[in-house]
Amino acid sequence: MKKLAVLFYAVLLNISMFGQSLFNAAPMLAHVDMKEINILLNSTKKCDYHVDYWPLVNKAERKSIKGMISDSEFLTQVVTLSDLEPATQYGYEVTLSKDGVEEKYTKFGELTFKTEALWQWRTDAPNFSFATGSCAFINEEIYDRPGKAYGNKYEIFEAIAKQRPDFMLWLGDNVYLREVDFESKATMIRRYQLMRALPQMQQLLTVCPHYAIWDDHDFGPNDSNGSFIHKDWTTEIFKEYWANSSYGIEGSGITGHFAYADAEFFLLDNRSHRTLKELGTILGTSQIQWLKQALLSSKSRFKFIAIGGQFLNTEAKFENYSTYAEERQMLIDFIEKNNIKGVIFLSGDRHCTELSALKLANGNMIYDLTASPLTSGAYDNTKENNTLRVDGTVVADQNFAVINISGDKANRVVEIVVYNSAGKEVWRKQLAMNN
Repeated sequence: MKKLAVLFYAVLLNISMFGQSLFNAAPMLAHVDMKEINILLNSTKKCDYHVDYWPLVNKAERKSIKGMISDSEFLTQVVTLSDLEPATQYGYEVTLSKDGVEEKYTKFGELTFKTEALWQWRTDAPNFSFATGSCAFINEEIYDRPGKAYGNKYEIFEAIAKQRPDFMLWLGDNVYLREVDFESKATMIRRYQLMRALPQMQQLLTVCPHYAIWDDHDFGPNDSNGSFIHKDWTTEIFKEYWANSSYGIEGSGITGHFAYADAEFFLLDNRSHRTLKELGTILGTSQIQWLKQALLSSKSRFKFIAIGGQFLNTEAKFENYSTYAEERQMLIDFIEKNNIKGVIFLSGDRHCTELSALKLANGNMIYDLTASPLTSGAYDNTKENNTLRVDGTVVADQNFAVINISGDKANRVVEIVVYNSAGKEVWRKQLAMNN
């Protein structure tokens, strides 16, 4: 068993009998829009990089960007490919080099991406889909708690890649910091390096752009709040290993936003501003004010609010938003009073999946899809008294969700499909959006 563990982590760190690869992980596609895309490179040592890219319809229009991965602390670099055209498929190559030795990433053949379409004032919004999930525990026996391994079914990442979504939204606990990590920035970074090097993760990094929020385990200790003294470290590290389009409210935290087709995504930070229950806030004043204003300003048909913990679940248990009942109700009242339609919360944390639905007095719906866990231990919450649960949606096993948005302007449909770790469908629901 010990020999297998040593071999496994040798693979994770890309070490072989022929020496160490310059790639710690596959190039990760990140934020994409009509004219640009971010690609995050993650190496094993300081080196030069060279990215070539071209439209698939005309490979002669080849462009290049060069630079260095020079920070030996993180060994990451966000490369922005610009001067792209909307709704266009591109091919690209990534080459790392050091001391005259070049290494091109070729494991999955030709790498490609597609830019967003320019549809406004021209056509109906395009159909699209995205994958989502939370709670990805990668075992490391020497530092894990004794007993049965908590992480399993890593093949789920390969199952997500086979779906080929337009992007993936990670809903927190994307890594699990351990006790040995909490006081060491270097070992926090190492935790991310191990997660990104997981063999089953590699193709997923390349097939679609990735966005992320966090929850307690990638922010700090279990159930942590804004008092965690090293949140400056975890904030910095999070930004190094994810390449969202924006970060922070008033210069703090990981709050962000992006738009895709006729949907907007509000990426909330439920840890940096969080207080003890007696002080009564999860999001903090500045973030709540930003969210309210952003929702009021939104012209998008669908408004997805990503937050680490469950929002609608009525059972005031663990870290559900119902344990901060006044703030939760204030947000619900705001959405209702201002007739904000198309609101869907996306949450994680609970190590089980379920869909909750709330019909407001004005007839509008609010949904909360909890998608969890990816690889962590699973939990069955069917005995919890969540009065808003949609029957038949609890999944107490490793799983992920794909959300499909399709149809013309008059018949836009939101469909949720939940899959198990092998990629087999578990349940499928269409949402009655009333918008």
